[in-house]
Amino acid sequence: MQGLTADLIRGMWYVACPGRDLRPGKFITKKLMNEPVLIGRKSDGSVFALRDICPHRGIPLSYGHFDGTTLACSYHGWRFDGAGTCVDIPSLREGQQVDLTKIRCGNFACTESQGVVWIYFPQKAETPSEGGYPAPPLMPDFAGAAAPKFHIMLPFTCSTDHAAFGLMDPTHAAFVHTSWWFKKQASKLRPKEKSFAPSELGWSMVRHRLPPQNIAYRLLGTEVTTEITYRLPGFRIENIRGERHQATGLTALTPNDESNTEVHQFFWISAGWAGGLRPLFEHLMRVFLDQDRLVVIRQREGLLHEPRLMMVNDADTQARWWARIKDSYLAAQKSGTAFANPLEPMTLRWRS
Repeated sequence: MQGLTADLIRGMWYVACPGRDLRPGKFITKKLMNEPVLIGRKSDGSVFALRDICPHRGIPLSYGHFDGTTLACSYHGWRFDGAGTCVDIPSLREGQQVDLTKIRCGNFACTESQGVVWIYFPQKAETPSEGGYPAPPLMPDFAGAAAPKFHIMLPFTCSTDHAAFGLMDPTHAAFVHTSWWFKKQASKLRPKEKSFAPSELGWSMVRHRLPPQNIAYRLLGTEVTTEITYRLPGFRIENIRGERHQATGLTALTPNDESNTEVHQFFWISAGWAGGLRPLFEHLMRVFLDQDRLVVIRQREGLLHEPRLMMVNDADTQARWWARIKDSYLAAQKSGTAFANPLEPMTLRWRS
């Protein structure tokens, strides 16, 4: 897990894009989980995801035309519906019998929840229900129709493992995130002590009160608490509650392949006025995340030489947990047994 590439976890839901990026009758294309994927929205508003290769001659379907219901290949006009099944071959003459239902380009389970488009990448050919995850995770305190107020995405030239290590690293902020509006001087490190407990597919930093000197959190009220959860296949979910408002942040890692990762950041907030601050908030989010992106670009220069890396307690314990959870899950998949969370409650201490 310390090299340039990472094992990809299949049989789970991944973030594809925010729903606002998909207009009716339009589609986007991405390489996700080493797969060419076409993600579209039909005229009726529903979303779908296809393997972006025509089974006839192999040309990407994304070069074709989408009429809001079916997608026509640009090479010979073969049409496919949102389930990936061929519905028309224009070259066929009367009496030429072809069972179109057996011609498929391949599709992925796709759904839209809380303003986010999710795709399920099966381990084999199972449905999400058969794989044990019928729906993607829900963000706490917000309804299924509640869209995030803010979203950004940056491509990271690193594996999901190194991107994940950054998500749960509690000590880098004073050295990496040195904007004038955030922690700027590394000399002002404070002792920290947090309690952690196992949770579904990962662990959580137990809910605790946030320091009152943090001005940003005062917008939610005076008694503000937070709980931060890390879970496979690569999510950091922070739920913040105040007596006036609630907010939930999701950082989601979606692999393009073994050594490149899309890092999405979403933010839901109950305050209606927050939407008017979207340009400012998304700019600050992008500045903050780009500092992490620059670090992994520089880190890659060293990783190319295959150094032997090290970790220390307690600051790097969560990175160890990530490796342990991931290895345990992949081993359970390989053996066909149920995954059992190997972690136990623990208190960690560090300075940051």
